[in-house]
Amino acid sequence: MATALAIAGCSAADHPMTTLAPKSNLAQWIQTLFIDVTVWDAIILAIVVLAFILAVFVFSSRVGEAAPASTASSDLGLEIAWTLGPTLVLVMISVPTIRTIFRSQPAVAPAGALEIKVVAHQWWWEFDYPDGAKTSNEPHIPVDRPIRLSLESADIIHSFWVPQLGGKRDVVPGQINELTFIATVPGMYPGQCAEFCGLSHANMRFRVFVDSPDDFAKWDGAQLAGPAAIPASDLLASDGAKVFANSPCTTCHMIQGVSKGYIGPDLTHFASRTTLAAGVLKNTPENVAKWIVNPQETKPGANMPALLLPGPKMNALVAYLEGLK
Repeated sequence: MATALAIAGCSAADHPMTTLAPKSNLAQWIQTLFIDVTVWDAIILAIVVLAFILAVFVFSSRVGEAAPASTASSDLGLEIAWTLGPTLVLVMISVPTIRTIFRSQPAVAPAGALEIKVVAHQWWWEFDYPDGAKTSNEPHIPVDRPIRLSLESADIIHSFWVPQLGGKRDVVPGQINELTFIATVPGMYPGQCAEFCGLSHANMRFRVFVDSPDDFAKWDGAQLAGPAAIPASDLLASDGAKVFANSPCTTCHMIQGVSKGYIGPDLTHFASRTTLAAGVLKNTPENVAKWIVNPQETKPGANMPALLLPGPKMNALVAYLEGLK
């Protein structure tokens, strides 16, 4: 009980992966179901404890006490009670559970829903929007608008989970699963793959940004545009663009108008993201260089090979990538 009380005192700000601070209609439904089931469990516990106390201290006989021999072979009323009791409990738990399942998985997307294709990879997330916008690991969605995620896997089984926005949904190869919800509070909500999927399963993170309609429209428009032009005065970034164009990076990564890679995340607007390596590192020049030099140190098993570049070329490449707004 002391541990439970201590955990209850934890704040959502310090523990953003909490399921106890719903920020969408789906998360609210799940929390309501959780509270309902907990209340019923508490009532059952109270009844069992009360029956135990009565049986031990009120209706039990003591050693040496005289008592008439019982002639009853069974108690029909008691048998009916312990049959109907658990049945009633199961009904009270099952009905709201089934109702929540159907509410959370509508067969057809709600009117006006933003439908986003989500592809899970080892170990990162790809988000494709219906207007052609694309991002990796940091999707943006508008507040108070239905969102319909179409979940696919490019390799093995994963699980999409953003605790404050909704429950887990498995992402299975060869199958499309949907997740539908309406985010109700703007903010950033961390997510995580919730199905063990290999060596860097714990490093398969992402962040969902819930924006106001205007902010989302600005972000979406920026994603549809090409990368920001390199200022003529930025000679270091200009050299970095040449380094990138002549490197193996172009095989895996796309930058609009520069390369057509499709194996790894799209880097067209890399600098606009707050993190890299699927949410593992903050997007800083130092971390970008660290990631390029030795991806395995940060994410064991990552498919990205180490790119060994001399210092000047590495500095130029980092400057170029950090200019891709």
